[in-house]
Amino acid sequence: MFQKILIANRGEIAVRIIRACRNMGIRSVAVYSKEDKNSLHVQLADQRICIGEGPARNSYLNMERIVTAALNMGADAIHPGFGFLSENADFVRLCEKNGLTFIGPKAEVIDSMGNKSHARKTMMEAGVPVVPGTKEPVYDAETGISLAEEIGYPVMIKASSGGGGKGMRVAKSADEFEFQFNMAQRESANAFGDDTMYIEKFIENPRHVEIQVMGDKFGNVVALGERDCSVQRNHQKLIEESPSPAINDEIRNAMNRDAVLAAKTVNYTNAGTIEFILDPKGTYYFMEMNTRIQVEHGVTEMVTGTDLIIEQIRIAMGEPLSFNQEGIRLNGHAIECRINAEIPEKNFMPSPGVVKHLHLPAGNGVRVDTALYTGYRIPSEYDSMIAKVIVHAPDRNAAIQKMRSALDEMVIMGVDTNLDFQYQIMRNPEFCAGNADTGFIERMLRLD
Repeated sequence: MFQKILIANRGEIAVRIIRACRNMGIRSVAVYSKEDKNSLHVQLADQRICIGEGPARNSYLNMERIVTAALNMGADAIHPGFGFLSENADFVRLCEKNGLTFIGPKAEVIDSMGNKSHARKTMMEAGVPVVPGTKEPVYDAETGISLAEEIGYPVMIKASSGGGGKGMRVAKSADEFEFQFNMAQRESANAFGDDTMYIEKFIENPRHVEIQVMGDKFGNVVALGERDCSVQRNHQKLIEESPSPAINDEIRNAMNRDAVLAAKTVNYTNAGTIEFILDPKGTYYFMEMNTRIQVEHGVTEMVTGTDLIIEQIRIAMGEPLSFNQEGIRLNGHAIECRINAEIPEKNFMPSPGVVKHLHLPAGNGVRVDTALYTGYRIPSEYDSMIAKVIVHAPDRNAAIQKMRSALDEMVIMGVDTNLDFQYQIMRNPEFCAGNADTGFIERMLRLD
């Protein structure tokens, strides 16, 4: 049993992990930047320690300071949450070198699956369906254009170390390939310090469907069903739901089997997500693996009755999974809306500032994960997501109605948010019919 866990993160995910620690009788340590000294996660934790100035590179991305803080505070383990250092293999090694347990997969697994081109190659060899594309990394446009001709246009150019929509460009013809390749490569180098690229066939109008997996140190891997994350803007997810309205039981079972195969192929432990894209004909392809807990993990928790954060901690302590595959059943329907401090009318420009009044929705089947409180100042240094509204109901139509009610009840004054924009989506006929693919938001904005 861990006695104390340091949370190497901030905001709602740090609050979520602190609450899981409390439920397990484990003490928690919050790290914070000077910008975050009044944040909710700092107030809720049993102990707290400042690790630097506001910008993430000086605080939440500073591996040495975080490990030093964990050692000084007597922590046994570090939970990275999502983002920041959650998929940094060097950070895992630094934790292990200092006798700290990293609550997540092994460093070599993060290395293997974090490099997208290597992950594609691994999945191809394992027999998991992969989007047609390059098997080896690509470093220059000249090589890339010849490979793109073989694959056939349109193609997607992607950063091997990419994530969050960075380093991704579509080339619809040879005439624009070089420009798009160079732009994507430059973005990748700036964002990830890596200019390694790969190229794959661009699947037009796909659905984004991912499978949550959990693996323990005894070789057990369980798939906990799918989440449909197709409603996106600039490759950033806005809404997630489970089960997906786009697949039937046959496809669902096959995706679950392939997700388990993918995880077992790399000896995966802890929480992870196998991301697939689904074409309009119902054929799915492996896209990537996220080697961490996801923002949208609450959707899976609602339909499976599990607590994935507690499960992560138990696995890290060396305990077996508390459930098996036969015990996982999707019950009802769950939807999550990400609430961001931004101005949709101004190209979703971030809107930091002080929360002057806050009212959160509640009731049966309504959950809000947030670190907001009245008087809290939302900083400009970090991601604009400030809350996640999650609802659960017996079926999809009832879940949509419940989400409308929850969004209508939610009040955040003092900053602009996308609450009204999310409400519009819940009223959109295309979304309500279950037909929203990854191009849905762009079509919706054009119609407006």
